[in-house]
Amino acid sequence: MRIETGLTENEVLLYRKQFGDNEIYQKKKNARTIFINQIRQNPLIIVLTLATIISFSVGEKISSIYIFIMVSASIVLGFVNEYNAEQVVSRLLTKISHLVSVLRNGQKKKIEANELVVNDIVFVLQGDIVPADVKILESKDLEINESALTGESMPVEKGKGEELLMGSVIISGFAKCLVIKVGPETNFGKIVQNASFIKPQTDFQKGLTAFGGFLTKLIIILTIAIFAVNFLLGKSLLVALLFALAIAVGLTPELMPVIVTVSLSHGAGKLAKKKVIAKQLVSIENLGNMDILATDKTGTLTEGEIKLTGSIVYDKKFDIIESALHTNPTTGGEEIRGNPIEIAIASYAKEKGLKVDESKEIFEKPFDYTKRASFTVIKEGGSFRLIAKGAPEEIIEASLHKNKKKYLDEFKKLSEDGVRLIAVAQKKITKKTSYSWDDLKGISMIGFLTFMDVPKKDALAALKKFKKLNVDVKVLTGDNEIITNKICSEVGLTIEKDIVIGDQIEKMSEEEFQKIIIEANVFARLNPDHKLRIIDTLKKLGHVVGYLGDGINDIPSLHNSDVGISVDDAVDVAKDEADIVLLEKDLNVLADGITEGRVTFVNTIKYILMSTSSNFGNMFSAAISSAILPFLPMTPAQILLNNGLYDLAQIGLPSDSVDLESIRKPRHWNISFIRNYMVFFGPISSIYDFLTFGVMFYIFHARQGLFQTGWFIESLATQVLVVFVIRTSRTPFFKSKPGKLLTLASLLIVLIGVIIPFTSIGASLGFVRPPALYFIILVVMVLSYLALVEIMKSIFLKKFSL
Repeated sequence: MRIETGLTENEVLLYRKQFGDNEIYQKKKNARTIFINQIRQNPLIIVLTLATIISFSVGEKISSIYIFIMVSASIVLGFVNEYNAEQVVSRLLTKISHLVSVLRNGQKKKIEANELVVNDIVFVLQGDIVPADVKILESKDLEINESALTGESMPVEKGKGEELLMGSVIISGFAKCLVIKVGPETNFGKIVQNASFIKPQTDFQKGLTAFGGFLTKLIIILTIAIFAVNFLLGKSLLVALLFALAIAVGLTPELMPVIVTVSLSHGAGKLAKKKVIAKQLVSIENLGNMDILATDKTGTLTEGEIKLTGSIVYDKKFDIIESALHTNPTTGGEEIRGNPIEIAIASYAKEKGLKVDESKEIFEKPFDYTKRASFTVIKEGGSFRLIAKGAPEEIIEASLHKNKKKYLDEFKKLSEDGVRLIAVAQKKITKKTSYSWDDLKGISMIGFLTFMDVPKKDALAALKKFKKLNVDVKVLTGDNEIITNKICSEVGLTIEKDIVIGDQIEKMSEEEFQKIIIEANVFARLNPDHKLRIIDTLKKLGHVVGYLGDGINDIPSLHNSDVGISVDDAVDVAKDEADIVLLEKDLNVLADGITEGRVTFVNTIKYILMSTSSNFGNMFSAAISSAILPFLPMTPAQILLNNGLYDLAQIGLPSDSVDLESIRKPRHWNISFIRNYMVFFGPISSIYDFLTFGVMFYIFHARQGLFQTGWFIESLATQVLVVFVIRTSRTPFFKSKPGKLLTLASLLIVLIGVIIPFTSIGASLGFVRPPALYFIILVVMVLSYLALVEIMKSIFLKKFSL
């Protein structure tokens, strides 16, 4: 291998075989892990399985086999859905590109980062994440951030002969490097192998955990009580235990993880078609919770294609384009990098065939988002010259020129016409070992460069979508307030209050600041610290904040926001930090993502409310009746079959249609609401259960088999069909059209429940054929039950809201 030409293809194969791939093998969920997790996550299943084995060994063979089948079906169902979800995420992540520039066979080419091998020659530039452990061969003005490894956020200068570690971020400059370690052998790889990186729980995950804790306490209390009562009333230890465990399983919403996973997978697939990639499935739900979106205007309110359109030159002794190029980031002849203005200048120069001699540059200060400028010192013969470019206000302020007012008037006039300006200035300077921002004082104007970024035609339509979804859009830009006002007016964005600028923020008290960030929606002349403070304070005030950004300066805000959003052509570190990656920068698809997140939440809540009303009511009825009946109201096998059929009926919930009014604003978990719902609707279900008991005893004089059959069918029909009432807040419920799959699954399961007692399977479970009169009474009871729930729903929703 030669440094001038890089590796040959044969050498690549040799080193890959010798040192391995550049992949860090984090602990991923394989099929075996997922299957084991399905059992571990539900300890009731383990206890029930053990009790079933004991039951089988003492002669209860048929019942035990059925219980075992139902338990196995529950595990398999959960496994299939979680495994599919893992595959969905893996496929989506492949759509996000992570390319690196390498030298192979004498040519520079782009390859995927995981294709790097030891001894590759790799080039890293501003915004790149160092893709492996490397040794610097050449560099210029190289500054890196190693916070991912050391926790230290201050940039560090590096030079020839030093090492860069995988995971470091290039802040400025460029480097040509030799790869020395890849994959698990890198420093970063070893950290990953020995540590688990746990992201903070989202609001949705916290809600699931809180609900799970609430339900677990309830189940434990009921299970112990039911077991104790039945055992004390003379039932055998095994029968009492199996019945108590079956009730516990009946109360457990074991399908909830499946409903959530399928809903999120369904949403991720739909969003991927619209070029929105969720790096984690739960990120979709985070979007749904969002009530504030903070974004720059470039690429969202405008097309994002900033172009250099011309110049206004005051000092004709200097070439303004050449001067500006000297202050662009050094790239070592590599691809164009920098902020949008620097990219526009470099692109213009490339188009015109203009180049500068970078060897003249002895000192470079990259663009500083606080100073809003950059500068370079170049050597010209025996003298030295400082060249600066940046925001006109900053450059003119540093100037001692007598025409300051003229420059400012020109700047304001053109800005009001929608033209973006960048000032370029220069001055002679003495040679020093280092230069600072103070050296800009007394600088002399060369002129202005003019740029244009066309407003997006569909920006107003996208903003209207966000307004309908009750999401406030706040524009956070580094541009001046004049050009910002012009763009906002062109796209139709109403500016609430006045535009707030960064200097004003710094002078505000905390109370004033909190008030203004709620009331105002456009902020200009901001640096990264201003943006971060706005996002952190909005979160502290109880808002769920999304942030859309694509540059290095956006990293703190992407990290701290509830939903970090970036684009596929962003710098690598921005994509790495984001939760959502847009393959196209478009606010319209973000609005679709918010809708998908809310649909997921609403459909999850539907299942929860059903489980805490009719399902809870039925199991509560079973517990009470077991204490007063001479036999069990349903056997453990019958309860598990009932519960299994009920769960299958809900498979259509993730694709169920959702009322528009239920997704107009973000909703959050409210355990007290769920508890109130359970207390309010659970007894209604129990009332109809006891009515069924009365019918079976006093009309049909039923013994054990007929009694259990009658209640099995009634409890299944009521708890399955009540979904059509509970799934909507509309009254009457048929004003809301349910999804086709949910309708088909629900009706089919009820039909299966009616047919089972007429089959040999039903007979083996202890069911008998009910008389015809039973079904007439059943229809009347089901219809009256749904009508009563509908009436009570209206009363409940007037009193409580989610």
